Amino acid sequence: MKISAQDEYGLRTLLRIAQGEPEAGLSIAKLSELEGLSKSYMAKMTRKLRLEGFLKSTPGPKGGYVLAKAPEEIYVSEVLKALDGKLFSNEFCKSHSGDFKVCARHFDCSVRSLWKVAQLALDHVFDRITLKDLMGSESEADHILQIIADEFILPAQSAVS
Repeated sequence: MKISAQDEYGLRTLLRIAQGEPEAGLSIAKLSELEGLSKSYMAKMTRKLRLEGFLKSTPGPKGGYVLAKAPEEIYVSEVLKALDGKLFSNEFCKSHSGDFKVCARHFDCSVRSLWKVAQLALDHVFDRITLKDLMGSESEADHILQIIADEFILPAQSAVS
C-alpha cells in the first residue's frame, strides 16, 4: 500500500499551519520554503485544501493560510479522503476489471474481502486521529497512536482466543 505524495504533503501542510501563529497564517512562499516544495506545488496543495474546507486565506501583504477549523476538529480520515480518496471503495472493482466490463471475480472475490478489511482497519485509525493529535512530538504521537492501535488489536486478539 502506498501513501501518495499528495497525502503526505497535504497533512504536513496542515500541520505546519496548525503549529504556526493561528491569526497570522503562512504564505505559499513560506510554506514551500519550510516544507522543501516548489511554490507552484504548494499553491496547488493549499488551493485544494482551501476548496475542501480545511484552510482559509488571509488577504493583504502579510496574508497567508490559516486553518478553517480548530485542529481538534480536523480528522486525518477527512483530509485523506479529500486529497486522494480511500484505498478501497465500492468503485474499486469497476476500475480494476481488466479488459472486461465487469471484474472476472465480480460475484465471488476473496481479494475484495481483503481490501474491505484493510480499509476498515485504516478507517478505525484515521477516524480517531485529529490534526491536534499530530501536533506534538513523534513520541507523543506514538503514544496516542498506540492507544488507538490497542483498541483495535486487543478485541481482535480476544476474538481469536
